Amino acid sequence: MREQVRQYRRLFLVGLLLLAMLLLYSANLRRQGTTTMFERGVLAVSTPLLQGIDAVADAIGQLWYDYVWLVRVKKENDQLRENIRQLRVRLQIHREYGLENERLKALLAFSQTQERPALPAQVVGEDMSQWARTILLDKGTRDGLKEGLPVVVSEGVVGQTIKCGPYQSRVLLVTDASAAMGSIIQRTRTRGVARGRGEILLLDFALRQEDLVVGDTVLTSGMGGVYPKGLVIGTISLVQRAEYGLFQQVEVEPAVDFSRLEEVLVLLEPLE
Repeated sequence: MREQVRQYRRLFLVGLLLLAMLLLYSANLRRQGTTTMFERGVLAVSTPLLQGIDAVADAIGQLWYDYVWLVRVKKENDQLRENIRQLRVRLQIHREYGLENERLKALLAFSQTQERPALPAQVVGEDMSQWARTILLDKGTRDGLKEGLPVVVSEGVVGQTIKCGPYQSRVLLVTDASAAMGSIIQRTRTRGVARGRGEILLLDFALRQEDLVVGDTVLTSGMGGVYPKGLVIGTISLVQRAEYGLFQQVEVEPAVDFSRLEEVLVLLEPLE
């Protein structure tokens, strides 16, 4: 402990001596025109020290400048990242609005081809279990809906309303096992009944001798009192004729992608 005190005392004395020499040198600068031996000694001793102090001060100043610059750059980078994030969110919202606008335009154009008034609705829920295939709409009896109204999109038939509350309605999809509708093949005018089978439909009562091929378009026939005539149901995806029997086995791929439904049209009762 004493050795450390002695060591620091020596350093203190050396520093004090150098300070006294510098003060004396500064005081004599204004009084003498020539440099004395003492002043030369002071310069020789103090110059390296002052240069070291200047170098240390410059290094500290540069480090401080670099630190402040880095802090400023980090803040600017953080702000730029936040701006980019907000712009991406806005871009995504604008894209979503654009897609929704396209869908609504298609629905509007389709509604103008229908003789019956149409009410647009949003799909707010769905039930695609093995027991039932239904969707829930955000419109109900307060909007003029009731049970048994056809629900469509521009691609084709969706289903019909089966339960209506004041603010919401449930729609039975055409692919549900309990759904059935009168059908007609657009090319040959062959009649049948389209019944839901989960992901597809079956066309029942298509006579064996009828000319049906894969790719034929299936339309609503207008019979049954629910769907108007001429709405697209889907296209034939499979035709099988057994050696015996009256009817063919025909599978129909729905025209509507039910997993992507967002907006639909409900066809109201015809105006009297």
